Amino acid sequence: MNNFSVSIIVPCYNQAQFLDEALQSVLDQTHSNWECIIVNDGSPDNTEEVAHEWLEKDARFKYIYQKNGGLSSARNAGIAMAKGEFILPLDADDKISKAYVQDAIAAFQSDTSLKLVYCMAEKFGNEVGPWILPIYSFFTIARYNSIFCSAVFRKAEWERVGGYDLKMIYGLEDWEFWIAILKDGGNVKCLETVGFYYRVKAGSMAKTMNEDDRLFSEHYVSNKHIDFILKNYEALHHANRKILGQLTSKKFLLNRFTRISFGFTLFNLKR
Repeated sequence: MNNFSVSIIVPCYNQAQFLDEALQSVLDQTHSNWECIIVNDGSPDNTEEVAHEWLEKDARFKYIYQKNGGLSSARNAGIAMAKGEFILPLDADDKISKAYVQDAIAAFQSDTSLKLVYCMAEKFGNEVGPWILPIYSFFTIARYNSIFCSAVFRKAEWERVGGYDLKMIYGLEDWEFWIAILKDGGNVKCLETVGFYYRVKAGSMAKTMNEDDRLFSEHYVSNKHIDFILKNYEALHHANRKILGQLTSKKFLLNRFTRISFGFTLFNLKR
């Protein structure tokens, strides 16, 4: 399995105090054929100093600096220079288990139809315990994000969809990216092991996003992927012909869908 190359992308903005823990979890991987690209997104803290300490520890760590452009821009910058066949985004304040990369690559190796592999998750920091996420399906992903940012996917998929959307500046960029990858088909696997550790703390994007920013992001995703969203909405309500008969336009159907979907925004995940 070590013939498979994985690029782990770690954007960092004002998270230098957590960066050591994230990078240690990378160094501890049982799958050895990885590179880790640390992207300093114009951070005003000592991210560069911390990153260079890791470059001296192991040559598989790499470092780039860019003017602050936001999370989507930072991930795109790291993935653009990545040499791995597979990509694993990892936020600088989170961690992964020792076997996560190995288990994800094994899943891709055993099932060529997979486009996305993720795992069970736990919270740490200000909260501890299992992070219970909705079960993935086409319909759930059309309504809200049910997959955290640190899922594994092929770089070719990132290239095919044009990367993370730079217009998703307020968060929920993972949700949009997963829809872009999956809406034309392909399977998703959730590993039955805990491989991702999500740090709960004050000041994360999910906690600080105001309602206007959230609504902007949700409307943007709904409009960009309207055909996919309407297809899944119609599938859920195919038995109710009376209601569907009233939905005479895409605009009307989208408005009905978004009013319902906003009730599930608590499932939209960090960043």
